[in-house]
Amino acid sequence: MHAAGSTTDTLTVVVLGGGRSSEHDVSLSSAASVTAGLLACGHDVLGVEIGRDGVWRHDGEGLGMTPGKGLLGADVVFPALHGPFGEDGTVQGLLETLDVAYVGAGVAASAVSLDKVLFKRLMAAVGVPQVDYVGIRAERYARSRAQALEEIARLGLPVFVKPAHLGSSVGIVKVSAADALEQALEQAFSHDPLAIVEATAHGVEVECGVLGTLDDERDHGEEAFVSQPGEIVFPGEWYDFHAKYSPGAMELRMPAGISASAAQRVRTLALDAFLAVGCEGLARVDFFVDGERVLVNELNTMPGFTPTSVYAKLMEVSGVPYPQMVDRLCRLARERHRRFT
Repeated sequence: MHAAGSTTDTLTVVVLGGGRSSEHDVSLSSAASVTAGLLACGHDVLGVEIGRDGVWRHDGEGLGMTPGKGLLGADVVFPALHGPFGEDGTVQGLLETLDVAYVGAGVAASAVSLDKVLFKRLMAAVGVPQVDYVGIRAERYARSRAQALEEIARLGLPVFVKPAHLGSSVGIVKVSAADALEQALEQAFSHDPLAIVEATAHGVEVECGVLGTLDDERDHGEEAFVSQPGEIVFPGEWYDFHAKYSPGAMELRMPAGISASAAQRVRTLALDAFLAVGCEGLARVDFFVDGERVLVNELNTMPGFTPTSVYAKLMEVSGVPYPQMVDRLCRLARERHRRFT
């Protein structure tokens, strides 16, 4: 990775945290870490918290916004938001109307990636290998329950039932007995009208980070920087919310305990998924690796930025320290904004 494009000029950055989703508190923690990283680079930071009520506040006062007039005079906005109403294209669309540079994926890539079913359909269309799944809408389940359960039965047991539009392992249930499936679906539907049921994937869980390329680096042929893969090691049966966000509950093992050829396959597929979705700036791509078999699980356009989050660790071990990473993301946002305005 080249150091080109990193400058010493000071930016004014609005960091968005909070949001209306169930990941509100995780987002606030991410925003605090991003703020610390930007301050370490010498940038000026303005904090904006989006309340659970959806109101945007700066210094405790509600914000009024005018299309085309930017946000608080900032050079760039860093939306450290997770889940619906933040990572799904809604906030990205608002920032587009404000005509302000912002970090991360645009409207379409954000929307596709947060919809786990739509993302998997896209991956299938471009030939990316992935975990088998069934997508079930609540209204269809209410209308044709037997048919839906029959489709799910073809996945075998155990399966994982998830709300289709949430991250951070919120609302996920592992189902090992057929008589527990309906309750798990009802729980998923309490979070989201679309649920996804995934077959059990064998092997180890591996994650890989992608970081966009600055304009003056593209002459070197780098479409994006891809981290070394990291293996997720956790104490329970699966990588749940506790393992993700409790200090010491998860270990990121680097290098991952997979073959060199599988590791290269992970990195190739991470970039393939990033480009197919049309991501900008950053993404974390999650995999299951069983020997030489590599399956994509999902892609996160705004992975966690908390002290225990994987994306920052992947980049750090791959040679991109946290302050340099958040600085680069702001530079990438500015470049994209200049190209399309």
